[in-house]
Amino acid sequence: MDIDLKQMAEAVRNYAGVYRKRPIKDVVEKLRQTHRFGTQLPNYGDDAAVIPWKDEYLLLAADGMMTGLLIHEPYAAGKASVMVTVNDIYAMGGRPMGLVNVLASGDELQREQIVAGIEKGCRKLEVPMLGGHLHPDAPDTQPALSVAILGHAKHLMRSHLARPGDDLVVAVDLAGRAGCRSVVSWDANSGKSPEQLKKRLETLPRIADEGLCLAAKDISNAGLVGTAAIMMENSGTGAMIDLLAIPKPDTLDLSQWVICFQSFGFVFSVHPEKTDSLIELFEARSITAKRIGRVTPGTRVELRVGEKSETLFDFSTDEITGIRYQGAMEPV
Repeated sequence: MDIDLKQMAEAVRNYAGVYRKRPIKDVVEKLRQTHRFGTQLPNYGDDAAVIPWKDEYLLLAADGMMTGLLIHEPYAAGKASVMVTVNDIYAMGGRPMGLVNVLASGDELQREQIVAGIEKGCRKLEVPMLGGHLHPDAPDTQPALSVAILGHAKHLMRSHLARPGDDLVVAVDLAGRAGCRSVVSWDANSGKSPEQLKKRLETLPRIADEGLCLAAKDISNAGLVGTAAIMMENSGTGAMIDLLAIPKPDTLDLSQWVICFQSFGFVFSVHPEKTDSLIELFEARSITAKRIGRVTPGTRVELRVGEKSETLFDFSTDEITGIRYQGAMEPV
Protein backbone atom coordinates (compact mmCIF):
# COMPACT_ATOMS: atom_id res chain seq x y z
CA MET A 1 0.00 0.00 0.00
CA ASP A 2 1.44 3.35 -1.07
CA ILE A 3 0.91 5.85 1.77
CA ASP A 4 2.16 9.43 1.84
CA LEU A 5 2.86 9.78 5.58
CA LYS A 6 3.26 13.55 5.51
CA GLN A 7 -0.01 13.95 3.66
CA MET A 8 -1.80 11.54 6.01
CA ALA A 9 -0.53 13.33 9.11
CA GLU A 10 -1.52 16.71 7.70
CA ALA A 11 -5.00 15.45 6.83
CA VAL A 12 -5.57 14.18 10.39
CA ARG A 13 -4.23 17.36 12.00
CA ASN A 14 -6.46 19.53 9.83
CA TYR A 15 -9.58 17.37 10.05
CA ALA A 16 -12.49 19.32 11.52
CA GLY A 17 -13.26 16.57 14.04
CA VAL A 18 -9.77 17.11 15.50
CA TYR A 19 -9.12 20.84 15.31
CA ARG A 20 -12.61 21.83 16.49
CA LYS A 21 -11.67 20.42 19.93
CA ARG A 22 -9.09 23.14 20.57
CA PRO A 23 -11.44 25.46 22.54
CA ILE A 24 -12.10 22.70 25.09
CA LYS A 25 -9.09 23.68 27.20
CA ASP A 26 -10.35 27.22 27.85
CA VAL A 27 -13.79 25.99 28.87
CA VAL A 28 -12.41 23.27 31.16
CA GLU A 29 -9.99 25.63 32.88
CA LYS A 30 -12.73 28.18 33.55
CA LEU A 31 -15.18 25.65 34.96
CA ARG A 32 -12.73 23.43 36.86
CA GLN A 33 -13.00 25.74 39.88
CA THR A 34 -16.60 24.57 40.33
CA HIS A 35 -15.41 21.02 41.15
CA ARG A 36 -15.03 21.94 44.80
CA PHE A 37 -18.81 21.90 45.11
CA GLY A 38 -19.12 18.19 44.29
CA THR A 39 -17.75 14.72 44.99
CA GLN A 40 -16.78 13.70 41.45
CA LEU A 41 -13.38 12.30 40.51
CA PRO A 42 -11.08 14.62 38.51
CA ASN A 43 -11.73 14.42 34.76
CA TYR A 44 -8.78 14.29 32.37
CA GLY A 45 -10.58 13.91 29.07
CA ASP A 46 -12.95 11.11 30.10
CA ASP A 47 -16.00 10.39 27.97
CA ALA A 48 -18.20 10.87 31.06
CA ALA A 49 -17.99 12.49 34.48
CA VAL A 50 -17.32 10.00 37.30
CA ILE A 51 -19.28 10.29 40.56
CA PRO A 52 -18.51 7.79 43.35
CA TRP A 53 -21.82 6.34 44.54
CA LYS A 54 -22.10 3.69 47.27
CA ASP A 55 -19.92 0.78 46.13
CA GLU A 56 -19.70 1.79 42.46
CA TYR A 57 -19.70 4.87 40.21
CA LEU A 58 -22.31 6.95 38.43
CA LEU A 59 -21.34 8.12 34.94
CA LEU A 60 -22.83 11.34 33.55
CA ALA A 61 -22.27 12.51 29.98
CA ALA A 62 -23.81 14.82 27.40
CA ASP A 63 -23.38 15.45 23.68
CA GLY A 64 -24.75 17.81 21.06
CA MET A 65 -25.48 17.23 17.39
CA MET A 66 -23.94 19.36 14.65
CA THR A 67 -26.39 21.84 13.13
CA GLY A 68 -25.65 20.72 9.58
CA LEU A 69 -26.52 17.12 10.38
CA LEU A 70 -29.80 18.17 12.00
CA ILE A 71 -30.74 20.23 8.95
CA HIS A 72 -29.71 17.80 6.22
CA GLU A 73 -30.23 14.42 7.93
CA PRO A 74 -32.57 14.97 10.90
CA TYR A 75 -33.52 11.30 11.30
CA ALA A 76 -29.87 10.21 11.32
CA ALA A 77 -29.04 13.01 13.78
CA GLY A 78 -31.71 11.74 16.17
CA LYS A 79 -30.36 8.19 16.05
CA ALA A 80 -26.78 9.39 16.44
CA SER A 81 -27.64 11.45 19.51
CA VAL A 82 -28.54 8.25 21.36
CA MET A 83 -25.65 6.22 19.97
CA VAL A 84 -22.87 8.66 20.86
CA THR A 85 -23.97 9.09 24.46
CA VAL A 86 -24.51 5.35 24.98
CA ASN A 87 -21.02 4.70 23.60
CA ASP A 88 -19.58 7.23 26.06
CA ILE A 89 -20.90 5.20 28.98
CA TYR A 90 -19.77 1.82 27.65
CA ALA A 91 -16.33 3.23 26.75
CA MET A 92 -15.70 3.77 30.46
CA GLY A 93 -16.77 0.26 31.44
CA GLY A 94 -20.29 1.30 32.39
CA ARG A 95 -23.86 0.47 31.52
CA PRO A 96 -26.46 3.13 30.58
CA MET A 97 -29.49 3.80 32.78
CA GLY A 98 -31.43 6.52 30.94
CA LEU A 99 -31.37 9.64 28.78
CA VAL A 100 -32.83 13.14 28.68
CA ASN A 101 -32.73 15.65 25.81
CA VAL A 102 -33.06 19.31 24.88
CA LEU A 103 -34.52 19.75 21.38
CA ALA A 104 -34.97 23.03 19.50
CA SER A 105 -36.82 22.88 16.17
CA GLY A 106 -39.52 25.13 14.77
CA ASP A 107 -40.11 22.98 11.69
CA GLU A 108 -42.73 20.32 12.42
CA LEU A 109 -41.51 17.82 9.80
CA GLN A 110 -37.90 18.29 10.86
CA ARG A 111 -38.86 17.83 14.50
CA GLU A 112 -40.84 14.67 13.73
CA GLN A 113 -37.86 13.17 11.90
CA ILE A 114 -35.45 14.02 14.72
CA VAL A 115 -37.78 12.49 17.31
CA ALA A 116 -38.33 9.41 15.14
CA GLY A 117 -34.56 8.95 14.99
CA ILE A 118 -34.25 9.32 18.76
CA GLU A 119 -36.98 6.73 19.28
CA LYS A 120 -35.30 4.30 16.87
CA GLY A 121 -31.95 4.77 18.59
CA CYS A 122 -33.48 4.09 22.00
CA ARG A 123 -35.21 0.92 20.76
CA LYS A 124 -32.09 -0.38 19.02
CA LEU A 125 -29.84 0.19 22.03
CA GLU A 126 -32.53 -0.55 24.64
CA VAL A 127 -32.00 2.65 26.63
CA PRO A 128 -35.03 4.76 27.70
CA MET A 129 -35.48 8.46 26.93
CA LEU A 130 -36.84 9.62 30.28
CA GLY A 131 -37.58 13.29 29.66
CA GLY A 132 -36.31 16.55 28.29
CA HIS A 133 -37.13 20.06 27.15
CA LEU A 134 -38.54 21.31 23.83
CA HIS A 135 -38.13 24.68 22.10
CA PRO A 136 -40.77 24.47 19.29
CA ASP A 137 -40.23 28.06 18.14
CA ALA A 138 -36.56 27.84 17.15
CA PRO A 139 -35.65 29.17 13.66
CA ASP A 140 -35.91 26.51 10.94
CA THR A 141 -32.27 27.03 10.01
CA GLN A 142 -30.95 26.71 13.57
CA PRO A 143 -32.20 23.44 15.07
CA ALA A 144 -30.35 22.10 18.08
CA LEU A 145 -30.30 18.77 19.89
CA SER A 146 -28.38 17.81 23.01
CA VAL A 147 -28.71 14.53 24.90
CA ALA A 148 -27.49 13.68 28.40
CA ILE A 149 -27.09 10.18 29.79
CA LEU A 150 -26.68 8.58 33.21
CA GLY A 151 -24.90 5.26 33.63
CA HIS A 152 -23.19 3.19 36.30
CA ALA A 153 -20.04 1.09 36.57
CA LYS A 154 -18.34 -1.23 39.04
CA HIS A 155 -14.90 -0.72 37.52
CA LEU A 156 -13.67 2.07 35.30
CA MET A 157 -11.67 2.61 32.15
CA ARG A 158 -10.34 6.17 31.93
CA SER A 159 -8.95 8.39 29.19
CA HIS A 160 -5.71 9.33 30.96
CA LEU A 161 -4.29 5.98 32.11
CA ALA A 162 -2.37 4.89 29.00
CA ARG A 163 1.12 3.89 30.09
CA PRO A 164 4.41 3.56 28.17
CA GLY A 165 4.88 -0.05 27.16
CA ASP A 166 1.15 -0.70 26.70
CA ASP A 167 -0.18 -2.08 23.44
CA LEU A 168 -2.47 0.22 21.51
CA VAL A 169 -5.49 -1.86 20.44
CA VAL A 170 -8.46 -0.89 18.30
CA ALA A 171 -11.80 -2.73 18.15
CA VAL A 172 -14.16 -2.02 15.25
CA ASP A 173 -17.16 -3.66 13.60
CA LEU A 174 -16.32 -4.01 9.90
CA ALA A 175 -19.75 -5.48 9.11
CA GLY A 176 -21.30 -2.15 8.17
CA ARG A 177 -21.57 0.48 5.47
CA ALA A 178 -20.85 4.13 4.83
CA GLY A 179 -23.13 6.20 7.04
CA CYS A 180 -24.29 9.82 7.00
CA ARG A 181 -23.72 12.00 3.95
CA SER A 182 -22.85 15.07 6.05
CA VAL A 183 -19.78 13.53 7.72
CA VAL A 184 -17.38 10.67 6.97
CA SER A 185 -18.93 7.87 9.04
CA TRP A 186 -19.33 4.11 9.32
CA ASP A 187 -22.72 2.63 10.22
CA ALA A 188 -22.26 -0.75 11.89
CA ASN A 189 -25.61 -0.59 13.73
CA SER A 190 -28.18 -0.74 10.92
CA GLY A 191 -29.31 -4.25 10.08
CA LYS A 192 -28.42 -5.60 13.52
CA SER A 193 -30.91 -6.54 16.20
CA PRO A 194 -30.98 -4.94 19.66
CA GLU A 195 -29.72 -8.25 21.03
CA GLN A 196 -26.72 -8.20 18.69
CA LEU A 197 -25.90 -4.58 19.57
CA LYS A 198 -26.23 -5.22 23.30
CA LYS A 199 -24.02 -8.29 23.17
CA ARG A 200 -21.40 -6.30 21.30
CA LEU A 201 -21.45 -3.37 23.75
CA GLU A 202 -21.44 -5.58 26.84
CA THR A 203 -17.86 -6.51 25.96
CA LEU A 204 -16.75 -3.14 27.36
CA PRO A 205 -17.91 -3.51 31.00
CA ARG A 206 -16.67 -7.08 30.96
CA ILE A 207 -13.19 -5.84 30.00
CA ALA A 208 -13.29 -3.34 32.85
CA ASP A 209 -14.66 -5.82 35.39
CA GLU A 210 -12.02 -8.41 34.50
CA GLY A 211 -9.24 -5.82 34.81
CA LEU A 212 -8.03 -6.29 31.24
CA CYS A 213 -7.67 -2.58 30.55
CA LEU A 214 -7.51 0.72 32.43
CA ALA A 215 -7.60 3.16 29.49
CA ALA A 216 -10.17 3.35 26.70
CA LYS A 217 -11.99 5.85 24.47
CA ASP A 218 -14.73 5.49 21.90
CA ILE A 219 -13.87 6.56 18.35
CA SER A 220 -15.86 9.76 17.97
CA ASN A 221 -15.74 12.60 15.45
CA ALA A 222 -11.95 12.88 15.79
CA GLY A 223 -11.64 9.53 13.99
CA LEU A 224 -9.57 6.50 14.91
CA VAL A 225 -6.12 8.10 14.81
CA GLY A 226 -7.31 11.39 16.28
CA THR A 227 -9.02 9.59 19.18
CA ALA A 228 -5.87 7.58 19.90
CA ALA A 229 -3.84 10.80 19.88
CA ILE A 230 -6.25 12.45 22.32
CA MET A 231 -5.82 9.51 24.71
CA MET A 232 -2.07 10.00 24.55
CA GLU A 233 -2.44 13.75 25.17
CA ASN A 234 -4.72 13.08 28.15
CA SER A 235 -2.26 10.50 29.53
CA GLY A 236 0.91 12.54 29.08
CA THR A 237 2.47 9.93 26.80
CA GLY A 238 3.44 9.37 23.20
CA ALA A 239 2.59 6.55 20.81
CA MET A 240 3.67 4.76 17.68
CA ILE A 241 0.76 3.88 15.36
CA ASP A 242 1.36 1.40 12.55
CA LEU A 243 -1.01 2.49 9.79
CA LEU A 244 -0.76 -0.86 8.00
CA ALA A 245 -1.94 -2.70 11.13
CA ILE A 246 -5.24 -0.78 11.28
CA PRO A 247 -8.15 -3.04 10.29
CA LYS A 248 -10.48 -1.42 7.77
CA PRO A 249 -13.36 -2.29 5.42
CA ASP A 250 -12.62 -2.80 1.74
CA THR A 251 -15.07 -0.06 0.74
CA LEU A 252 -13.16 2.86 2.32
CA ASP A 253 -9.65 4.12 1.67
CA LEU A 254 -7.33 4.28 4.68
CA SER A 255 -7.30 8.07 4.41
CA GLN A 256 -11.08 8.05 4.90
CA TRP A 257 -11.08 5.33 7.53
CA VAL A 258 -8.66 7.00 9.95
CA ILE A 259 -10.91 10.10 10.21
CA CYS A 260 -14.18 8.18 10.04
CA PHE A 261 -16.78 8.52 12.80
CA GLN A 262 -17.58 5.02 14.09
CA SER A 263 -20.95 3.79 15.33
CA PHE A 264 -18.99 1.06 17.12
CA GLY A 265 -15.27 1.64 17.54
CA PHE A 266 -12.99 1.85 20.58
CA VAL A 267 -9.30 2.44 21.28
CA PHE A 268 -7.59 0.72 24.24
CA SER A 269 -4.25 1.00 25.98
CA VAL A 270 -3.52 -2.53 27.22
CA HIS A 271 -0.69 -4.16 29.15
CA PRO A 272 0.92 -6.62 26.67
CA GLU A 273 0.22 -9.59 28.95
CA LYS A 274 -3.52 -8.88 28.64
CA THR A 275 -3.74 -7.96 24.96
CA ASP A 276 -4.59 -11.43 23.67
CA SER A 277 -7.36 -11.90 26.24
CA LEU A 278 -8.94 -8.57 25.32
CA ILE A 279 -8.77 -9.32 21.61
CA GLU A 280 -10.31 -12.76 22.14
CA LEU A 281 -13.34 -11.25 23.89
CA PHE A 282 -14.10 -9.14 20.84
CA GLU A 283 -13.39 -11.86 18.30
CA ALA A 284 -15.86 -14.14 20.11
CA ARG A 285 -18.49 -11.52 19.26
CA SER A 286 -17.43 -11.12 15.60
CA ILE A 287 -15.73 -7.78 16.32
CA THR A 288 -12.34 -7.12 14.73
CA ALA A 289 -9.73 -6.20 17.33
CA LYS A 290 -6.07 -5.64 16.45
CA ARG A 291 -2.91 -4.30 18.02
CA ILE A 292 -2.04 -1.20 15.98
CA GLY A 293 0.95 0.12 17.89
CA ARG A 294 2.27 0.89 21.33
CA VAL A 295 2.30 3.62 23.93
CA THR A 296 5.71 5.26 24.22
CA PRO A 297 7.46 7.57 26.69
CA GLY A 298 7.68 11.20 25.75
CA THR A 299 5.31 13.51 23.93
CA ARG A 300 5.26 12.42 20.29
CA VAL A 301 2.53 10.50 18.48
CA GLU A 302 4.17 8.93 15.43
CA LEU A 303 2.56 7.40 12.35
CA ARG A 304 4.58 4.56 10.86
CA VAL A 305 4.62 2.55 7.64
CA GLY A 306 7.43 0.00 7.57
CA GLU A 307 10.66 1.80 8.48
CA LYS A 308 9.26 5.26 7.73
CA SER A 309 7.61 7.45 10.34
CA GLU A 310 6.07 10.89 10.64
CA THR A 311 5.22 12.92 13.72
CA LEU A 312 1.48 13.49 13.94
CA PHE A 313 1.55 15.52 17.16
CA ASP A 314 4.27 16.54 19.58
CA PHE A 315 2.46 17.47 22.77
CA SER A 316 5.43 19.44 24.05
CA THR A 317 4.24 22.12 21.61
CA ASP A 318 0.95 20.86 20.10
CA GLU A 319 -2.50 20.65 21.64
CA ILE A 320 -5.76 18.99 20.63
CA THR A 321 -7.87 19.36 23.76
CA GLY A 322 -5.09 20.73 25.95
CA ILE A 323 -6.10 18.33 28.73
CA ARG A 324 -3.01 16.54 29.99
CA TYR A 325 -2.57 14.46 33.14
CA GLN A 326 0.79 14.95 34.80
CA GLY A 327 0.44 13.21 38.18
CA ALA A 328 0.95 9.67 39.42
CA MET A 329 -0.96 7.02 37.52
CA GLU A 330 -3.66 6.16 40.02
CA PRO A 331 -6.05 3.34 38.98
CA VAL A 332 -9.25 5.43 39.13
